[in-house]
Amino acid sequence: MDHLQRFVSKVRAYMLAVLLIGNLVVFCALWLGLYKYNLNEFLVVSGVSLFIVVWSVVFAYVISTHVTKPLGMIWQAVLHVAPGHTDTPAPNVDKLTLGREIVTSLSLQVYQLASVTATPKISDQNELKAKNIINSLPVPMFVMDKDQNISFANEAGLKYINRAAGDVIGKNVYSILDLSFSSESTFDNWLNDARAHKLTDRTSWDRVRLKLPDRTKPLQFDMAAYYNKNNPSGAETLITFFDHTTRYGDDDDSLSFIALTVHELRTPLTLLRGYIEVFEDELSGKLDPEMNDFLNKMQVASQQLTAFVNNILNVARVEADQLTLQLHEEKWADIITSVVGDLNLRAKVQNRVIECQITDSLPTVAADRVSIYEVLVNLLDNAIKYNGQNQKIIVKAYLTQDGMIETIVQDFGVGIPPSVLPNLFEKFYRNFKTKANVGGTGLGLYLCKAIISAHGGNIWVKSKEGEGAIFGFTLKPYSQVAAELKTGDNKDIVRAAHGWIKNHSLYRR
Repeated sequence: MDHLQRFVSKVRAYMLAVLLIGNLVVFCALWLGLYKYNLNEFLVVSGVSLFIVVWSVVFAYVISTHVTKPLGMIWQAVLHVAPGHTDTPAPNVDKLTLGREIVTSLSLQVYQLASVTATPKISDQNELKAKNIINSLPVPMFVMDKDQNISFANEAGLKYINRAAGDVIGKNVYSILDLSFSSESTFDNWLNDARAHKLTDRTSWDRVRLKLPDRTKPLQFDMAAYYNKNNPSGAETLITFFDHTTRYGDDDDSLSFIALTVHELRTPLTLLRGYIEVFEDELSGKLDPEMNDFLNKMQVASQQLTAFVNNILNVARVEADQLTLQLHEEKWADIITSVVGDLNLRAKVQNRVIECQITDSLPTVAADRVSIYEVLVNLLDNAIKYNGQNQKIIVKAYLTQDGMIETIVQDFGVGIPPSVLPNLFEKFYRNFKTKANVGGTGLGLYLCKAIISAHGGNIWVKSKEGEGAIFGFTLKPYSQVAAELKTGDNKDIVRAAHGWIKNHSLYRR
C-alpha cells in the first residue's frame, strides 16, 4: 500500500469515527429525552436539531483543517524552493498527525526537482570555473557525501589542515577532522538528527577545536554547516570554518593566567580562615550580637572566596584535561548532610533555611568526595543567592526507577527565563537579567556539568520566571560502577573531567 492509499484510508477511518460518535450522541439524546425522562417531543427534537447543526459546523471545520493541512505543507515546500520566496521556511512534517508519509515523500520530490532545475548541466569549462571560484574563497570549506566521505575540499581548507588533496578526498570526515565541541551539541549529533527528521537544515557552532598532529595547540574557530538530503549532486553536507585561533587562544591564556594568579590566594586565604576559626573558638559567648554577626559574615565571605578560588582552578584543570577524579564508595546522605552543615551559616546570614529530604537506605554512590562537594556547594550557593524574598531551600535525594541516585536543589526565587536555559551550563554564561545584581563568575554550573559527566551522571534544570528553579543531577550506585569498570580488587575508580566533547568517539575509516 503506497503513501496515497494510506492517507486515504486514514481520512476515511477518521471521518467514520467522527460520524459514528456524532450519530451515537444523537441517538442517545433522543432515547434519553423521549423514553428515559419522557421530555416534550418538541423540546427534544429542537435540542437534537441544534446539536446536529453545531456538530456539523464543528465536524466540517475539524475535517477540513486536518485533511487540508498536508496540502498546505506541500504548498509550503513548493514556496520554500520557489524563486522570490526565500523567507518561506521548509515545512516541519513532525507536526503532522495525518499524512506525514505522503507529505515527506512529495516534499522530497519537490526539493529534488528544484535541485535538478536549478542546477543545469554545465560544461567542463564552466565546472572548472565554479571550482576556481570556490577555491578562491578565503575560508576553509569541506563537502561530504551521504557516507560522510569528503568529496571536495577547497584550497583554503587543505591549507588550514596542512594536508594534500589526495590525503583528504574520499576519506571519512571523522578520520580527517578531529573536532571537539564545548557542549553535547556536536556536528555528529546535529547531522544524525537532521538525517532522521529534516530534508534540509543549517546550523552553526562557536568555539570549535581541531587537533592536528603537527600542532601542539589546537586550531579554534566558529563553524557553520548545511545539510541537503538526497542531493542529486551527491553533496549532502557542507561545513565551513571561520578561524579565531588567536582570539580564542588568548582567552585560554587569560584563564590560565587568572588561575595562576588565583592560586597565589590560597595560602593567605587558608591563613585567614584559620584565624577566623580561632576567633570563633576563643571568643565564643564573649561577643555581643553585633560583633558576633560581623564574625559570621567574615566566615561566610571567606567560604565564598574559597569557593571562587576552587572554581577558577578546577575550570582551568578541566580546560587542560588535567582534572582527575578518584571515585570511592561513599554514603550519599553523609555527603549531603556535611555540605548543608557547612553552608548553614551562609544561608543563615542571607536569611535562608535549607531543608533536607533524603530517602532512607539509599545505596552507596561512586563519587569523588572533594569534587562532588563542590557541585553541591555551587548549586546551594546559587539557590541562596537567587532565592529572592523566599527563605526555604529544599535538597532532595532519592532512588529513580532506573536505579540512579538523583539529587535536586530547589529554590523559590526569581527563576530563569526560557531563553537562558539552553546556555546555562556554558562557560562564563550568566543570566543577563540578574548578573548586574547578583555576583558570580559564570563558571560554577559549567564546572558542575563537567564533574557530573565525569561521574557518569547527568545534570539538568527546570525553571519558570518568578517561580524559582530546580537543579538536579544523577549519580550511579557504587555497585553498578564497580561492576562496569573495576577488576574486582576494590581499588579506586579513576575518571577524568573533560571540558571538550569529541565529535565522534569511534572514527569510521
